[in-house]
Amino acid sequence: MKSSMSRAAERLPMRRAIITAGVLSVCVLVLAACAAGPNTAASHGVHDAGFWLGLWQGFIAPIAFVVSLFNHSVGIYEVHNNGGWYNFGFLVGVSIFFSGTGAGARGSSRSARRSR
Repeated sequence: MKSSMSRAAERLPMRRAIITAGVLSVCVLVLAACAAGPNTAASHGVHDAGFWLGLWQGFIAPIAFVVSLFNHSVGIYEVHNNGGWYNFGFLVGVSIFFSGTGAGARGSSRSARRSR
């Protein structure tokens, strides 16, 4: 006759597998909910936003985000865009905004030379 401790020890791997499967399922559902869908409001006309407007709007996106918290008519992303080139410009603009001036990298190399 097996003791209750050995039965509990046998159930532990099964319980861990069920918990792991549940957590994995929740993670997959959360990530699927974040997936981008088709933009039904987008048009493909002559006046759609392109690379240069995407670059500018990407650069000002952090500021526009703060303004959009208080003013609901302000958006941070142009819906009427030409697709890939606008998205590329937007990402380049955001990366320029967050990259800084490069002075931090230059300063760290100076301090590395001094420590030698």
